[in-house]
Amino acid sequence: MRYVYGPVPSRRLGFSLGVDIVPYKTCTLDCVYCQLGRTTQKNVERKMYTRKNDILEEVKEVLNKKQRIDYITFSGSGEPTLNLDIGELIREIKALTSIPVAVLTNGTLLFMEDVQKDLLGANMVLPSLDAASQKVFEKINRPHNYLKIESIIDGLKRFRKFYRGQIWLEIMLIKNFNDNTKELFRIKNAISEIQPDRVYLNTVVRPPSEFYAKPLSRDEMMAVKNFLDKSCEVIAEFHGQRAEEPQNVEDAIVEMTKRRPVTIVDISNVLGISVANAKQMIKRLKAKGRLKEKQYQGEKYYSYYK
Repeated sequence: MRYVYGPVPSRRLGFSLGVDIVPYKTCTLDCVYCQLGRTTQKNVERKMYTRKNDILEEVKEVLNKKQRIDYITFSGSGEPTLNLDIGELIREIKALTSIPVAVLTNGTLLFMEDVQKDLLGANMVLPSLDAASQKVFEKINRPHNYLKIESIIDGLKRFRKFYRGQIWLEIMLIKNFNDNTKELFRIKNAISEIQPDRVYLNTVVRPPSEFYAKPLSRDEMMAVKNFLDKSCEVIAEFHGQRAEEPQNVEDAIVEMTKRRPVTIVDISNVLGISVANAKQMIKRLKAKGRLKEKQYQGEKYYSYYK
């Protein structure tokens, strides 16, 4: 499929059916930690990037398979709010199914009234906030020069006032970037003003865009959690039940790796196959030149070989 992928395991959303509605690496940011590599199309212009009916047809096709899906999630390989059709897509998907709809966004365009209006129909919005000062924002997220962190935080605050769904805020912590007391204090104040329903703390667990984007240790993550708010959650790796095995396992693995680097355990969990079987599949796909392997933090990751 061109626009829909999964269900894939999410550390927060269970089995998530992804809906990818912007071209690969079309984003407002170029984050140093991005697992998909450098942003090739950095912009803030909202467009109709895709044919809405084509997306809906793919969603219908997957829903008809009656697989386990906990959320339908707008995410993928770019910033979904750049697509002008996202509001209509949310409404039309919700008319098809009772499965809740979530939007994974970097939150950079939520200061725009049209973006806020478009996301009102979602059951959940999961924005990111990795910095609360312009200097650190530019260092970590390398934003389009139109974007200012003060406007982004203000947009999140205004959205919270009238949005009735859940807001789960994610903070990506990077060693020697945003883990100092001064920046964490600013982030803490921003959280207090935004008032999200939940706050998740993450760190670099997959191969990043830049080699110098390093993770915090577990102890360091717990120290940040205690500093910000003990109710924050440190995101743990997903270990859920297995989904049903698809008919074409090799193609399913390739589709997974197009969206993010995955481990053998990821593949096993998502596709309902044994670890040994997953290893055999990976070996065949590498021999065919469809996958490449990279080691990061002592773990092997596999990604699509373009």
